[in-house]
Formats: sequence, structure tokens, C-alpha cells
Amino acid sequence: MNVYDFDGTIFHPNSSVLFAFSCIQHHPKLLFTYLPMAAKNLILYEAGKIPEYLFLRRFFRYLCMIDDFEEEIERFWDKYEKNISEWYLKQKRPDDLILSASPTCIIEPIAKRLGVNFMATEYDREYGVFTNNLMFAKEKSRYVIDHGFPVIENFYSDSLTDTPLALCAEKAHLVTNRARTVTDWPEIDADAIKKVERKLNSGWSIHLK
Repeated sequence: MNVYDFDGTIFHPNSSVLFAFSCIQHHPKLLFTYLPMAAKNLILYEAGKIPEYLFLRRFFRYLCMIDDFEEEIERFWDKYEKNISEWYLKQKRPDDLILSASPTCIIEPIAKRLGVNFMATEYDREYGVFTNNLMFAKEKSRYVIDHGFPVIENFYSDSLTDTPLALCAEKAHLVTNRARTVTDWPEIDADAIKKVERKLNSGWSIHLK
């Protein structure tokens, strides 16, 4: 079984952010009902005034403001399915597993189109809250271990915060260059582990461009 992160790994750019802009384009009211609040929360997050989970919960609030969500998400993937990396499509297998911090309601339609398994962050669009832990960093490795998945042959991610899951795989790969270049996972020494731990504790992702 091969396991993949989604955003920045087999899809570029970030699907949640891109979908937000797509929704704003088709629903101009969001310019007034959502965008000012999102900008304010980004400033608060960047300043360290609110934690990441609260920033993300508020960021995803646009998902609660779309009356025709099912039509909108299908229209979105009709347009952006082409952003799936060619290298991934060439090696895709039915037993692939996608693990993504993006909400299930965004990832599920594209996973079905690809015909692969997935696990993402559950976000309740009625109440605007997370109903499980963010599928991020250590949560990905915890999910794989708790569900007793078979041996992970290959793991792919664009972020070193996924090192916990990379260590669970027989071989790990780092994806860079706008989800187009695949290289071996960098060797993890003591300094690198400390760097990853600092980033995990601060809530920031490490991306190598």
C-alpha cells in the first residue's frame, strides 16, 4: 500500500484555499460575509493571537455559507481535477490511501473520481466545527497505526511535519516544485528532528520549495 498527502503532494495548490476562492467567485456575497472575517483571523493567527485549530475552524466557515455546496464542489473538481500530478496518475493503484488535513467534503469527491481510499478532517458544515482531530502531522501516523493498516510501501508528502508517518513507511519521498518533483526523504538527524518538533509544536508546516 502506498500512502499520500494530498495538498502540495499530488495536487497543487492547496485545495481548501483554491475552493474558497472558487466559492467567492461564484458567490460574491462572501466578499462581505466571509472574506473580512477570514482576513482578520489570518492576521490574528500570524501574530500568534489564536491557535491553529481555531484559525482553521474559522477559515473553513465558508463551507457553511454555500447553499449549493454539492453542485459547487463537483463544478470545482470538474475544473481542477487536471491539477492532479501526472507522476501520481502514472503510478496510481486501487489500494492507495490519501491522508489529508483538508475537509472530507472537499477530498471525498476527488478521491472517488480517482478510485482510491482516503481519510481527511471531518468538518461539520451545519455547526462549523471539527468532529475529529485534524488529519495533520502526527495524527496521520496515529490513524494508520490505530487502524492496523498493512505495511506502507511508499509514503509521499511535501512537508517534513509528516516525518512521523514517513518513519512508518518502508520508503518515504519528498515532493517539491509545485507537486512535480519527487525525491528521497531527507536523512533525519538530531537537528532535523528538533526542527520538526518545533514546527509541530508551533502549528506551522515545513515546506521545502
